[in-house]
Amino acid sequence: MNLAGKSEFTGLDNWIYAFTEDPLFFRAFGNTLKYVVMFVPGSIIISFIIGLLLSKKIEGQGFFRTVFYIPYITSGVAVTILLGWIFNTDYGVLNYFLSLLGIKGPDWLGDKNMVMVSIVIFSLWTIGNNIIIMLAGIQDIPRSYYESAQIDGAGAARQIFSITLPLTTPTIYFNLIVTFIAAFQIFQQPFILTNGGPLNATYTVSMHLYNNGFLYGKMGYAATMAWGLFAVIMAITLIVQKSSKYWVFYDD
Repeated sequence: MNLAGKSEFTGLDNWIYAFTEDPLFFRAFGNTLKYVVMFVPGSIIISFIIGLLLSKKIEGQGFFRTVFYIPYITSGVAVTILLGWIFNTDYGVLNYFLSLLGIKGPDWLGDKNMVMVSIVIFSLWTIGNNIIIMLAGIQDIPRSYYESAQIDGAGAARQIFSITLPLTTPTIYFNLIVTFIAAFQIFQQPFILTNGGPLNATYTVSMHLYNNGFLYGKMGYAATMAWGLFAVIMAITLIVQKSSKYWVFYDD
């Protein structure tokens, strides 16, 4: 099918082309999977740690909650462009501060071995929603559990690993599912910052889908990739769901 809506049934030709002739199909899926493997665990761990810190009674608690949440509700394009300036190799703020310490900053967006890590760092800047959800889950744990643990002599670390972490697993489970779904659809950051480069190092499935559908007019092939991406996301979601009975705990 083309952009004009003219279509012709081709059976499995789109799949055959994807697996045998398209040089970027597996590269795009590989880059996307690489991003998911780095971003999803980082997002879960960081959101738990920050949520835990924000649950404590500290000075300026409301200010810090707002600071962590603002990047999530700010225009994604604006945040991405801002971070692109910060990580710019020649005049970026980050490399400037590194130079003050005598450290030569890396080529964050030009090095094919570094650029995906940079994209992950950009994305972790906007996990405010995960942090707020994690904070809500932590605050929902009854205080009586901690009081009983303190009476039994449990320290802060023991309380975190024996109470907070197990009883936050339902929240972690939810964040894990939605983060997986969002991560596999990564498009905005690599599209704006690198356009898939350098050397297709950040060329993702969503970008390949977009280019084929809206730049090359291959709507049928783009739809094929969309269904393939859906199948991958659904399979991983089902795996996580099936495994949840072994690691998700509820206080009842």
